[in-house]
Amino acid sequence: MTRRLPKDGNLKYALSATDAPVDTIRPGEVVDVECEINCNGGLITSTESKLSPESMKFPFVNPATGPFAVTGARRGQALAVTIHQMELDNIGYTALLPGIGMFPDWVRQKEFGIHTRAMEVSNGFVHWDSSRKLPIKPMVGVLGVAPVHGAVLTVDNGAHGGNLDVQEIGPGKTIIFPIEHDGAQLYVGDCHALQGDGECVGCGATEIGARVTLSVELRDKPKRMAWPRIETPTHIATIGCARPLEDAMRIAFEQMVYWLADDYGFTDPEAYLFLRQVAEARCTQMVNPKYTYICKVARDHLR
Repeated sequence: MTRRLPKDGNLKYALSATDAPVDTIRPGEVVDVECEINCNGGLITSTESKLSPESMKFPFVNPATGPFAVTGARRGQALAVTIHQMELDNIGYTALLPGIGMFPDWVRQKEFGIHTRAMEVSNGFVHWDSSRKLPIKPMVGVLGVAPVHGAVLTVDNGAHGGNLDVQEIGPGKTIIFPIEHDGAQLYVGDCHALQGDGECVGCGATEIGARVTLSVELRDKPKRMAWPRIETPTHIATIGCARPLEDAMRIAFEQMVYWLADDYGFTDPEAYLFLRQVAEARCTQMVNPKYTYICKVARDHLR
């Protein structure tokens, strides 16, 4: 029987090495992590639920369950987290909130006002309305380990992971993080039933509570790996987070050049030229404090 790691009493709003571990995960052990919806639970209970100005109190959003100490994890290693499956709640939502999105009115915080759409999520679909059903693509928005220094809020991201909002962080995928502290300190939260590229609204994905079934593995960290990497059955991928957006793209491509050169027999210049031919890249979100960009290469090109 898979061990369940509960969310109650274990929610955090920052990733930090100073938080006491709430539990321990052994490499190879499969666990179920309970994750709260991003607006902290109790607010979205039916398809009639609406957010109010008091509903979202920044920075206390995106609660992450954890941290979980990984047995045997040491600074300088890499932590590979494999997501096996996700069990979603039955109600999710998306919303417009003044001040967060692609077109924020920072001063007046007026924009369109608050608009909430709570939706049934069942039978593999987000039920947008009576005539539109959107196939779910479950993903974990916040996943990461303790940063090298201090604490990073769960609304933000970085080389440690955090609020990455990458659609490829979902079932059947392995996400690899550089470990900066003994024990690694793994956090999980902010699950989505569905998210479009760019996540053009701060609560633009179908935000939802979930149970995430995962396992962890310790690896030797590649010498030039400085940011999270993703392995899927069909692709390898690198992630960069920064503002402006082009810097996030540069980080993702730089890290892919290193991966291709160090593991697949290219020189750095050859890898750079190769990406010009085969890279699959996009912005996955541009509403967090730092934007996220992903660079992917199909495994068929590397065999």
